[in-house]
Amino acid sequence: MAWGEGDDRAGNELFERHFDAAFRFFRNKVGEEASDLVQQTFLACVQSRSSFRKDASFRTYLFVVARNKLHDFLRHKQRHDARIDFGVSSIVDLGLSPSRAVVAQENHKLLLHALRCLPIDLQITLELYYVEQLRGPALSEVLGVPIGTVRSRIRRGLERLKVAMLELEASPERVETTLSDLDRWAAGLRSDPPS
Repeated sequence: MAWGEGDDRAGNELFERHFDAAFRFFRNKVGEEASDLVQQTFLACVQSRSSFRKDASFRTYLFVVARNKLHDFLRHKQRHDARIDFGVSSIVDLGLSPSRAVVAQENHKLLLHALRCLPIDLQITLELYYVEQLRGPALSEVLGVPIGTVRSRIRRGLERLKVAMLELEASPERVETTLSDLDRWAAGLRSDPPS
């Protein structure tokens, strides 16, 4: 890969190609801070370019770095002596409320809010799987867990998402309709330009 060998033009092309995906990754988790975290992520990619493994795709590498930047950001937002268990704590638990998660349909607003109620690791897993369409080894590498654990996180994430949505919404029918439409919701996010 030319970028990994120092070609800045190739690097600029990669960053332009993947900017929207990086922004989406952060948008529903940190709101106004998303742009700063995208910049930090790309800067970290450049600074650690020599450690980029050629057997992984740049996209996978980017999400590994983005996940690490998110964890660092969330740790910094909390008391410095507090530990965060990303497998338990949610964005809502941490007191963060992204204000830019504006979505046209009420069902999608419900879904975005429910995602923020999930433990961060589950939220990241579902968003990377549905929105960014990461699968198999790439998703396993980004999350730093075996493929079997990825499958179990997706399953657990969907179960917890349904529970969170039912707690937020009185209508089980609306929850079922929203959950059955995850692929369309994700496609809408992918086609929605960053704001």
